[in-house]
Amino acid sequence: MIVVQKANPEDPQVQKLIEAHVAHGNAHYPAESNHHIGAGSYADSGVQLFGAWEEGTIVGMAGLKALDASHGELKSMHVLDAARGKGVGAKLVAAVLEEAHRLGLNQLSLETGSREASSAARRLYERFSFQYCPPFGGYAEDPESVFMTRPVGPLVQHHERDGA
Repeated sequence: MIVVQKANPEDPQVQKLIEAHVAHGNAHYPAESNHHIGAGSYADSGVQLFGAWEEGTIVGMAGLKALDASHGELKSMHVLDAARGKGVGAKLVAAVLEEAHRLGLNQLSLETGSREASSAARRLYERFSFQYCPPFGGYAEDPESVFMTRPVGPLVQHHERDGA
């Protein structure tokens, strides 16, 4: 069973997953197009991190960063290869959306990669009704990046049910 809860970036398991996330980005995208947060930088990042745990082991993570009083960003999304296809990503996106709603945010946006290495993530976000949009916040146009956004509100139940 997958359990999603807030994660402490100081936890050694969480740090190892953050390092895997950074390594994945570095392996598939040029440095200037990577917007990940290193394991030692979460304390100052303003990102609230969520972890997906299976039998005591972290298998995925996602973060929420408030950009202002009404707009948030989904950050640091990563699911270990061994846990893909189990609905971990959907549970993480749902947890971030629920927290954004709880915080009173009206909009949730994200940046992800444009290459094949990020295609599964883009499909997941599309299933959660994220729409493609121009860069937001401090991001600039980049052929290596895709930007998506959606209003925050109660989740439509079919996203959780269909294993998105």
